[in-house]
Amino acid sequence: MWRLVSAALALFGAALSPALAQQSPQRSECLAMANAAPRVMSVAFRQAAAAAEVEITYAGHSTYFIDTPGGLRIATDYSGAYQVGRLPDVVTMNRAHSTHYSLFPDKRIPHVLHGWGDDGKPAIIAERIGDTFIRNVTTDIRRYFGDDAGVDMIRDGNSIFIFEVAGLCIGHLGHLHHKLDDSHFAQIGRLDIVMVPIDGTYTMSLGGISDITKRLRASVVLPMHRFATPLDEFMDRIGQQFEIDRRNARSFRMSRDALPSKPTVIILDGV
Repeated sequence: MWRLVSAALALFGAALSPALAQQSPQRSECLAMANAAPRVMSVAFRQAAAAAEVEITYAGHSTYFIDTPGGLRIATDYSGAYQVGRLPDVVTMNRAHSTHYSLFPDKRIPHVLHGWGDDGKPAIIAERIGDTFIRNVTTDIRRYFGDDAGVDMIRDGNSIFIFEVAGLCIGHLGHLHHKLDDSHFAQIGRLDIVMVPIDGTYTMSLGGISDITKRLRASVVLPMHRFATPLDEFMDRIGQQFEIDRRNARSFRMSRDALPSKPTVIILDGV
């Protein structure tokens, strides 16, 4: 009799565990690592398997494609105008104007994440899709032509999206229009790779975005919203603490183990 009861409880527990796991709050490893004390690792330790890599492709404007080790394809600030290869599985969008979102994306895209709220409240995104945990940090955005909001700045109209995959923390600043305060930096946490708008006018000044880039101090900086921005001016502003790596390619692969030791701006000129 006791064996029957034990077996029944075991089956019940097995059925219940996935449900509990789905209900448990998602956890950001990038925030945890940013707040944790430095880890001590034995010098004799060796990684047995090759580190998982992500592939990042610059499609144009503010759209980067992120292909994860688990086969997930993510597109940032997706309007549908900048497409490389197969359709993405996940698209993130920002409200700035129609080159950063689409209200009618391809119906075959299963996950469409808006960086703005439609009910006057900020968008709150914190979900695991495939092998990637995706979250956002909202910022305000200037009112664009044709918007009837009646105010100069629209609260929480932009999202900084953060993608946590393969041990990497990848951030996309979106159509950023103002400086970030300490609370923003605290919510962002540590970034290994950051996508930064460097137009100097449509988003924010080169001085402002350079200050943010220096404070984030990601290992890899990927410029976007480039237009005719003189790269030399951006590099002069962020200082000699950053290397520059210009490539005649539109894609590169990166793992946590392969992050450059000195912060590096990677320019993908193969678009």
